[in-house]
Amino acid sequence: MGRQRSKPPPRKGKAPPRTSRSGEASKSDVVSGCERLQKVMAGAGLGSRRSLETQIAGGAVWVNGKKAELGNSVKQGDLITFREREWQVVAESTPHRTIIYNKPEGELTTRSDPENRKTVFDRLPWVQNARWVAVGRLDINTTGLLLLTTDGELANAMMHPSNQVDREYVCRIRGQVSDEQVEALKQGVELEDGPAHFSDIQRMTGSASNPGGPLTGNQWFQVTLLEGRNREVRRLWESVGCMVSRLKRVRYGAARLPKGLKMGRFSELTPKDHRILREDVKLPSSPESLALEPVKSKNRAGNPHAGKRSPGPSRPAARRAGTKPGSPAGPGRRPNPRSRKSKP
Repeated sequence: MGRQRSKPPPRKGKAPPRTSRSGEASKSDVVSGCERLQKVMAGAGLGSRRSLETQIAGGAVWVNGKKAELGNSVKQGDLITFREREWQVVAESTPHRTIIYNKPEGELTTRSDPENRKTVFDRLPWVQNARWVAVGRLDINTTGLLLLTTDGELANAMMHPSNQVDREYVCRIRGQVSDEQVEALKQGVELEDGPAHFSDIQRMTGSASNPGGPLTGNQWFQVTLLEGRNREVRRLWESVGCMVSRLKRVRYGAARLPKGLKMGRFSELTPKDHRILREDVKLPSSPESLALEPVKSKNRAGNPHAGKRSPGPSRPAARRAGTKPGSPAGPGRRPNPRSRKSKP
Protein backbone atom coordinates (compact mmCIF):
# COMPACT_ATOMS: atom_id res chain seq x y z
CA MET A 1 0.00 0.00 0.00
CA GLY A 2 1.61 3.25 -1.10
CA ARG A 3 1.36 6.37 0.96
CA GLN A 4 2.42 9.02 -1.56
CA ARG A 5 -0.53 11.05 -2.74
CA SER A 6 -0.58 14.08 -4.95
CA LYS A 7 -2.39 17.10 -3.61
CA PRO A 8 -5.86 17.17 -5.18
CA PRO A 9 -6.90 20.27 -7.12
CA PRO A 10 -9.60 22.51 -5.67
CA ARG A 11 -13.08 21.14 -6.04
CA LYS A 12 -15.65 22.84 -8.22
CA GLY A 13 -19.11 23.37 -6.90
CA LYS A 14 -20.61 22.24 -3.65
CA ALA A 15 -21.01 18.53 -3.14
CA PRO A 16 -24.55 17.42 -2.37
CA PRO A 17 -25.30 15.71 0.92
CA ARG A 18 -24.79 11.98 1.11
CA THR A 19 -27.72 9.64 0.91
CA SER A 20 -28.04 6.07 2.10
CA ARG A 21 -28.53 4.84 -1.47
CA SER A 22 -25.12 6.15 -2.53
CA GLY A 23 -23.41 4.11 0.14
CA GLU A 24 -21.58 7.11 1.55
CA ALA A 25 -21.82 7.95 5.24
CA SER A 26 -22.73 11.37 6.58
CA LYS A 27 -21.21 12.85 9.70
CA SER A 28 -22.23 10.95 12.80
CA ASP A 29 -24.96 12.54 14.86
CA VAL A 30 -23.19 11.32 17.98
CA VAL A 31 -20.81 13.79 19.60
CA SER A 32 -17.15 12.87 19.15
CA GLY A 33 -15.90 10.78 22.07
CA CYS A 34 -19.42 9.61 22.98
CA GLU A 35 -21.25 6.38 22.29
CA ARG A 36 -24.79 5.17 22.80
CA LEU A 37 -25.45 3.97 26.33
CA GLN A 38 -26.87 0.59 25.28
CA LYS A 39 -23.96 -0.01 22.91
CA VAL A 40 -21.36 0.49 25.65
CA MET A 41 -23.32 -1.67 28.09
CA ALA A 42 -23.80 -4.43 25.53
CA GLY A 43 -20.08 -4.36 24.75
CA ALA A 44 -19.42 -4.96 28.46
CA GLY A 45 -21.59 -8.06 28.41
CA LEU A 46 -24.49 -6.64 30.44
CA GLY A 47 -27.06 -7.85 27.92
CA SER A 48 -28.17 -7.48 24.34
CA ARG A 49 -28.88 -4.02 22.97
CA ARG A 50 -32.58 -4.76 22.66
CA SER A 51 -32.93 -6.01 26.22
CA LEU A 52 -30.87 -3.11 27.54
CA GLU A 53 -33.09 -0.64 25.71
CA THR A 54 -36.05 -2.17 27.56
CA GLN A 55 -34.19 -1.82 30.87
CA ILE A 56 -33.33 1.81 30.13
CA ALA A 57 -36.93 2.61 29.20
CA GLY A 58 -38.06 0.97 32.44
CA GLY A 59 -35.81 3.19 34.57
CA ALA A 60 -33.39 0.46 35.64
CA VAL A 61 -30.27 2.31 34.45
CA TRP A 62 -28.76 5.44 36.01
CA VAL A 63 -26.02 7.69 34.62
CA ASN A 64 -24.18 10.04 36.98
CA GLY A 65 -26.96 9.74 39.54
CA LYS A 66 -29.77 10.51 37.06
CA LYS A 67 -32.20 8.06 35.55
CA ALA A 68 -31.15 7.30 31.98
CA GLU A 69 -33.42 7.66 28.98
CA LEU A 70 -33.45 6.03 25.56
CA GLY A 71 -31.13 7.89 23.22
CA ASN A 72 -28.65 8.90 25.94
CA SER A 73 -24.94 8.78 25.12
CA VAL A 74 -22.05 8.40 27.55
CA LYS A 75 -18.45 9.57 27.55
CA GLN A 76 -15.27 8.74 29.37
CA GLY A 77 -15.60 9.26 33.14
CA ASP A 78 -19.38 8.78 33.35
CA LEU A 79 -20.76 6.48 36.06
CA ILE A 80 -23.39 3.88 35.13
CA THR A 81 -25.51 2.17 37.78
CA PHE A 82 -27.34 -1.03 36.87
CA ARG A 83 -28.54 -3.98 38.96
CA GLU A 84 -27.15 -2.53 42.22
CA ARG A 85 -23.67 -2.26 40.74
CA GLU A 86 -21.73 0.63 39.29
CA TRP A 87 -19.34 0.90 36.37
CA GLN A 88 -17.18 3.74 35.14
CA VAL A 89 -16.87 4.51 31.43
CA VAL A 90 -13.24 4.28 30.31
CA ALA A 91 -11.46 4.58 26.97
CA GLU A 92 -9.35 1.71 25.76
CA SER A 93 -7.33 1.02 22.66
CA THR A 94 -9.27 -1.16 20.25
CA PRO A 95 -7.61 -3.43 17.67
CA HIS A 96 -9.31 -3.30 14.28
CA ARG A 97 -9.10 -5.26 11.05
CA THR A 98 -9.20 -3.87 7.52
CA ILE A 99 -9.26 -5.86 4.30
CA ILE A 100 -9.15 -5.14 0.56
CA TYR A 101 -11.71 -7.21 -1.34
CA ASN A 102 -11.50 -7.64 -5.11
CA LYS A 103 -15.19 -7.45 -5.96
CA PRO A 104 -16.41 -9.34 -9.03
CA GLU A 105 -19.38 -8.41 -11.19
CA GLY A 106 -22.78 -9.57 -10.00
CA GLU A 107 -22.28 -8.96 -6.27
CA LEU A 108 -24.09 -6.29 -4.27
CA THR A 109 -22.51 -4.11 -1.61
CA THR A 110 -25.30 -4.72 0.88
CA ARG A 111 -25.93 -7.02 3.83
CA SER A 112 -29.19 -8.46 2.52
CA ASP A 113 -31.08 -8.43 -0.74
CA PRO A 114 -34.84 -9.06 -1.18
CA GLU A 115 -34.09 -10.94 -4.41
CA ASN A 116 -31.57 -13.17 -2.62
CA ARG A 117 -28.70 -12.15 -4.89
CA LYS A 118 -25.05 -12.56 -3.90
CA THR A 119 -23.48 -9.91 -1.68
CA VAL A 120 -19.87 -9.08 -0.91
CA PHE A 121 -20.47 -10.01 2.74
CA ASP A 122 -21.09 -13.65 1.79
CA ARG A 123 -17.35 -14.22 1.28
CA LEU A 124 -15.88 -12.19 4.13
CA PRO A 125 -14.17 -13.77 7.15
CA TRP A 126 -16.02 -13.89 10.45
CA VAL A 127 -15.05 -11.32 13.11
CA GLN A 128 -15.75 -11.58 16.83
CA ASN A 129 -17.67 -8.80 18.62
CA ALA A 130 -17.53 -6.60 15.51
CA ARG A 131 -18.87 -6.35 11.97
CA TRP A 132 -17.50 -5.36 8.59
CA VAL A 133 -18.28 -1.85 7.35
CA ALA A 134 -17.93 -1.14 3.63
CA VAL A 135 -16.02 2.06 2.86
CA GLY A 136 -18.23 3.30 0.04
CA ARG A 137 -20.07 1.09 -2.41
CA LEU A 138 -19.55 -0.42 -5.83
CA ASP A 139 -22.60 -1.06 -7.99
CA ILE A 140 -23.41 -4.55 -9.18
CA ASN A 141 -21.55 -4.13 -12.52
CA THR A 142 -18.43 -2.45 -11.10
CA THR A 143 -15.43 -4.52 -10.05
CA GLY A 144 -12.22 -3.95 -8.14
CA LEU A 145 -11.15 -2.58 -4.80
CA LEU A 146 -13.67 -2.55 -2.00
CA LEU A 147 -12.27 -1.53 1.38
CA LEU A 148 -13.95 -3.10 4.42
CA THR A 149 -13.07 -2.44 8.05
CA THR A 150 -14.26 -3.03 11.60
CA ASP A 151 -13.22 0.58 12.37
CA GLY A 152 -16.42 2.57 11.92
CA GLU A 153 -14.67 5.84 12.73
CA LEU A 154 -12.22 5.27 9.87
CA ALA A 155 -15.00 4.33 7.44
CA ASN A 156 -16.99 7.49 8.19
CA ALA A 157 -13.90 9.70 7.87
CA MET A 158 -12.82 8.20 4.53
CA MET A 159 -16.30 8.53 3.02
CA HIS A 160 -17.05 12.05 4.21
CA PRO A 161 -16.61 14.62 1.39
CA SER A 162 -14.83 17.12 3.64
CA ASN A 163 -11.75 14.86 3.73
CA GLN A 164 -11.53 14.64 -0.09
CA VAL A 165 -10.19 11.09 -0.21
CA ASP A 166 -9.52 10.28 -3.87
CA ARG A 167 -10.88 7.22 -5.67
CA GLU A 168 -9.12 5.96 -8.78
CA TYR A 169 -10.85 3.93 -11.49
CA VAL A 170 -9.92 2.25 -14.76
CA CYS A 171 -12.72 2.42 -17.31
CA ARG A 172 -13.29 1.19 -20.85
CA ILE A 173 -15.30 3.54 -23.05
CA ARG A 174 -17.10 2.42 -26.17
CA GLY A 175 -16.08 4.29 -29.28
CA GLN A 176 -13.76 7.24 -29.69
CA VAL A 177 -13.42 10.04 -27.14
CA SER A 178 -12.37 13.48 -28.32
CA ASP A 179 -10.03 15.83 -26.50
CA GLU A 180 -12.94 18.26 -26.12
CA GLN A 181 -14.95 15.64 -24.25
CA VAL A 182 -12.01 14.89 -21.98
CA GLU A 183 -11.54 18.58 -21.24
CA ALA A 184 -15.24 18.99 -20.43
CA LEU A 185 -15.01 16.18 -17.86
CA LYS A 186 -12.02 17.92 -16.27
CA GLN A 187 -13.68 21.33 -16.14
CA GLY A 188 -16.98 19.99 -14.83
CA VAL A 189 -20.44 19.13 -16.06
CA GLU A 190 -23.89 19.49 -14.56
CA LEU A 191 -25.56 16.31 -13.30
CA GLU A 192 -29.07 15.93 -11.90
CA ASP A 193 -27.68 16.08 -8.35
CA GLY A 194 -25.28 18.97 -8.91
CA PRO A 195 -22.01 19.81 -10.68
CA ALA A 196 -19.31 17.14 -10.92
CA HIS A 197 -15.93 16.57 -12.55
CA PHE A 198 -12.94 14.25 -12.63
CA SER A 199 -10.02 15.61 -10.61
CA ASP A 200 -7.74 13.75 -13.03
CA ILE A 201 -8.25 11.87 -16.29
CA GLN A 202 -5.57 10.10 -18.34
CA ARG A 203 -5.73 8.16 -21.59
CA MET A 204 -4.32 4.66 -21.33
CA THR A 205 -4.56 3.66 -25.03
CA GLY A 206 -3.36 6.11 -27.65
CA SER A 207 -4.91 9.49 -28.45
CA ALA A 208 -8.23 10.57 -29.92
CA SER A 209 -8.51 9.63 -33.57
CA ASN A 210 -11.23 10.70 -35.96
CA PRO A 211 -13.16 12.61 -33.24
CA GLY A 212 -15.94 13.50 -35.61
CA GLY A 213 -16.42 9.95 -36.94
CA PRO A 214 -18.64 7.15 -35.70
CA LEU A 215 -18.19 5.70 -32.21
CA THR A 216 -16.34 2.48 -33.01
CA GLY A 217 -13.79 0.55 -31.00
CA ASN A 218 -12.91 1.03 -27.33
CA GLN A 219 -10.61 3.29 -25.33
CA TRP A 220 -9.26 2.90 -21.82
CA PHE A 221 -9.00 5.77 -19.33
CA GLN A 222 -7.77 6.20 -15.79
CA VAL A 223 -9.92 8.66 -13.84
CA THR A 224 -9.92 10.03 -10.30
CA LEU A 225 -12.79 11.34 -8.18
CA LEU A 226 -12.80 13.13 -4.83
CA GLU A 227 -16.30 12.01 -3.88
CA GLY A 228 -18.51 8.97 -4.21
CA ARG A 229 -21.98 9.83 -5.41
CA ASN A 230 -24.16 7.05 -6.75
CA ARG A 231 -22.89 5.83 -10.18
CA GLU A 232 -20.97 9.08 -10.56
CA VAL A 233 -18.27 7.78 -12.92
CA ARG A 234 -20.82 6.31 -15.32
CA ARG A 235 -23.02 9.39 -15.19
CA LEU A 236 -20.09 11.70 -15.89
CA TRP A 237 -19.23 9.82 -19.08
CA GLU A 238 -22.88 9.68 -20.11
CA SER A 239 -23.10 13.48 -19.76
CA VAL A 240 -20.68 13.88 -22.72
CA GLY A 241 -22.31 11.15 -24.81
CA CYS A 242 -20.03 8.23 -23.88
CA MET A 243 -20.89 4.82 -22.46
CA VAL A 244 -18.81 2.86 -19.95
CA SER A 245 -18.54 -0.81 -20.90
CA ARG A 246 -16.23 -1.82 -18.04
CA LEU A 247 -15.39 -0.11 -14.75
CA LYS A 248 -12.90 -1.14 -12.09
CA ARG A 249 -11.75 0.68 -8.94
CA VAL A 250 -8.03 0.29 -8.32
CA ARG A 251 -7.37 2.70 -5.46
CA TYR A 252 -9.17 4.32 -2.52
CA GLY A 253 -6.98 6.86 -0.74
CA ALA A 254 -3.73 5.16 0.23
CA ALA A 255 -5.18 1.67 -0.28
CA ARG A 256 -4.35 0.17 -3.68
CA LEU A 257 -5.64 -3.06 -5.20
CA PRO A 258 -2.80 -5.60 -4.81
CA LYS A 259 -1.41 -7.14 -7.98
CA GLY A 260 -2.33 -10.78 -8.30
CA LEU A 261 -5.37 -10.58 -6.01
CA LYS A 262 -8.00 -12.69 -7.75
CA MET A 263 -11.65 -11.78 -8.10
CA GLY A 264 -13.67 -12.75 -5.03
CA ARG A 265 -10.57 -12.89 -2.79
CA PHE A 266 -9.41 -10.49 -0.09
CA SER A 267 -6.12 -9.30 1.37
CA GLU A 268 -5.81 -8.09 4.97
CA LEU A 269 -3.90 -4.89 5.74
CA THR A 270 -1.18 -4.79 8.36
CA PRO A 271 -1.64 -2.68 11.53
CA LYS A 272 0.85 -0.22 10.03
CA ASP A 273 -1.25 0.22 6.88
CA HIS A 274 -4.35 0.67 9.04
CA ARG A 275 -2.58 3.48 10.94
CA ILE A 276 -1.65 5.13 7.63
CA LEU A 277 -5.30 5.17 6.54
CA ARG A 278 -6.30 6.80 9.84
CA GLU A 279 -3.53 9.40 9.70
CA ASP A 280 -4.47 10.34 6.11
CA VAL A 281 -7.91 11.46 7.31
CA LYS A 282 -6.47 13.17 10.41
CA LEU A 283 -7.55 10.54 12.93
CA PRO A 284 -5.40 9.38 15.87
CA SER A 285 -3.21 6.47 14.85
CA SER A 286 -4.56 4.32 17.70
CA PRO A 287 -8.37 4.00 17.62
CA GLU A 288 -10.12 4.04 20.97
CA SER A 289 -13.54 2.86 22.07
CA LEU A 290 -15.52 3.17 25.28
CA ALA A 291 -15.70 0.30 27.75
CA LEU A 292 -16.91 -0.26 31.32
CA GLU A 293 -14.78 -0.82 34.40
CA PRO A 294 -16.41 -1.98 37.67
CA VAL A 295 -16.22 0.51 40.54
CA LYS A 296 -14.90 -1.23 43.67
CA SER A 297 -15.77 1.35 46.33
CA LYS A 298 -18.83 0.45 48.45
CA ASN A 299 -20.38 3.87 49.10
CA ARG A 300 -20.73 5.31 45.61
CA ALA A 301 -22.17 8.73 45.00
CA GLY A 302 -25.20 8.72 42.78
CA ASN A 303 -26.02 5.05 43.34
CA PRO A 304 -29.55 4.77 44.74
CA HIS A 305 -28.77 1.27 46.01
CA ALA A 306 -25.39 2.02 47.58
CA GLY A 307 -24.94 1.78 51.37
CA LYS A 308 -27.78 -0.72 51.92
CA ARG A 309 -26.86 -3.71 54.09
CA SER A 310 -28.30 -7.12 53.49
CA PRO A 311 -30.92 -8.02 56.17
CA GLY A 312 -29.72 -10.24 59.06
CA PRO A 313 -31.47 -11.96 61.99
CA SER A 314 -33.32 -9.68 64.38
CA ARG A 315 -32.42 -9.42 68.09
CA PRO A 316 -35.45 -11.46 69.31
CA ALA A 317 -34.60 -14.16 66.79
CA ALA A 318 -31.04 -14.25 68.13
CA ARG A 319 -32.29 -14.63 71.73
CA ARG A 320 -34.61 -17.45 70.72
CA ALA A 321 -31.63 -19.20 69.24
CA GLY A 322 -30.06 -19.23 72.75
CA THR A 323 -27.35 -16.67 72.18
CA LYS A 324 -26.91 -12.98 72.68
CA PRO A 325 -26.48 -10.75 69.68
CA GLY A 326 -22.78 -10.44 68.99
CA SER A 327 -21.93 -13.43 71.25
CA PRO A 328 -18.81 -15.29 70.07
CA ALA A 329 -20.51 -18.62 70.81
CA GLY A 330 -23.38 -18.97 68.43
CA PRO A 331 -25.77 -21.90 68.05
CA GLY A 332 -24.03 -25.21 67.49
CA ARG A 333 -20.67 -23.96 68.77
CA ARG A 334 -19.06 -26.00 71.57
CA PRO A 335 -17.44 -24.13 74.48
CA ASN A 336 -13.72 -24.40 75.00
CA PRO A 337 -13.15 -27.05 77.75
CA ARG A 338 -9.98 -25.27 78.93
CA SER A 339 -11.83 -22.06 79.60
CA ARG A 340 -13.56 -23.58 82.74
CA LYS A 341 -12.36 -26.14 85.33
CA SER A 342 -14.55 -29.14 85.85
CA LYS A 343 -16.31 -29.44 89.25
CA PRO A 344 -15.31 -32.27 91.64
